[in-house]
Amino acid sequence: MAAASPSSLAIALITSASMAFGAFTGAPAAAAPKPSEAQLRAELKQLDKKVDKLIETYNLKRVELAKAKQDSETTKKRLATAEAQLVTAQKRASELARMQYQNGTGALPNLTLPTDASSAALLAHLAAEQQAIVQGVATARNEKKAAADQATALESKIRDDATTVAKQRDDAQGVIKDIQKKLKGLIPFGPGRRSDGSWAPQLPSGSDNITARMRVIRGLIQKDFALPYEVGCFRSGGGGEHPLGRACDFMMSTGGTMPSAAHQALGDRVAAWALENKDKLGVKYVIWKQRINQGSGWSSMSDRGSITENHFDHVHISMF
Repeated sequence: MAAASPSSLAIALITSASMAFGAFTGAPAAAAPKPSEAQLRAELKQLDKKVDKLIETYNLKRVELAKAKQDSETTKKRLATAEAQLVTAQKRASELARMQYQNGTGALPNLTLPTDASSAALLAHLAAEQQAIVQGVATARNEKKAAADQATALESKIRDDATTVAKQRDDAQGVIKDIQKKLKGLIPFGPGRRSDGSWAPQLPSGSDNITARMRVIRGLIQKDFALPYEVGCFRSGGGGEHPLGRACDFMMSTGGTMPSAAHQALGDRVAAWALENKDKLGVKYVIWKQRINQGSGWSSMSDRGSITENHFDHVHISMF
């Protein structure tokens, strides 16, 4: 199925954006109902798809241009070959004519020709051969010009379309940032936060044996990210935050194996999100890829001897 045109995508994008935010541009703020989290997430999902479609359209045009340029280069090579053949044929015909003239009898010296008819037939063959090559050169030149014109026109169109698509993408991403900002505003404060910003100690509770603060951030991450594997939280013994119910491991692979590139990127996003919201949720520190971040940047950790112990297969989040 052919990709949608940039203009139709732009109309759909503007319509979607207007539906989401029209109330903020015209009517008084009091008259506009505050969008729910579900509505914001639905709009964000739609806009993400539109951005992906815009990028796909742009990329298909790039592929189309590359093919046109390749066709042009192929035709240029054919033309060069045909022109070389023409030069050879012209030299051959000229040499034959010169020898005929010098000989005066029409016979061609240095050639084994049994009869005059054979000589005439050879000349006719050479003339036909030269005519075919001349025609081939003309055809190749026409193909070269057509291919070059097509590539030039397509390049100009793609350049214009790319500008339009880029603007549409930027507009969509601007709307996405607005939605993400609103969603961030919906993230609740972790329970037990004191008025001075510090965090009151909490006892583990429930069948999962974790604190209420830990449960809040675990639930938010499970909702916001498509986690590929289980989340491990409480475990007895071993020290650290797990026995206290204040830590969870968000697994990016299983069996102590290195995660795929996609799951490593997901782990990066989970870790970044937790740190971005640490003050609001009560994150104490994050460990990921043999590094620890306690709120002031990443620091390297010593080698503990395995992928799991070095936290390459899971993001560890500890709470106050």
